[in-house]
Amino acid sequence: MSVNNVQFAVASHILTVLAYRNGGQATSAELADSVQAHPTFVRKTITRLAKAGLLIATRGVTGACRLARAPEQISLLDIYRASEASPVFAVHSYPPQDSCVVSLNIKDGMNDVLRRASAGLEEKLASMTLRDLLDGVHQAEAKAAS
Repeated sequence: MSVNNVQFAVASHILTVLAYRNGGQATSAELADSVQAHPTFVRKTITRLAKAGLLIATRGVTGACRLARAPEQISLLDIYRASEASPVFAVHSYPPQDSCVVSLNIKDGMNDVLRRASAGLEEKLASMTLRDLLDGVHQAEAKAAS
């Protein structure tokens, strides 16, 4: 059974809300409501994003979050790395079957394939920014209004 990892998507959502507010702030409760995720998960994500320097968060009753940089200065790779999402793919940990040549040798080949695929993913994410996500939200909003 496979479990979807949503850390990158939630981190991107949080930062896009803040970008949408054009320098404005949002509380962790407002962000959790927007994401429709458990507030504890959202707060943990906020902590990761703050540690990475992507947002500034203040604590307490009047605490809120805001972007630390302009949306065009935050790459999706920055967000991906800050979210600490687990790798997209992983090689299984099942023991090899000694009588099967594929089973004995597949892991090294798969590790190389996955390393190259991950490098390609990171290269693509580095070429896109939070501004691109925000622009997509604005385009969808304009389309819905027309």
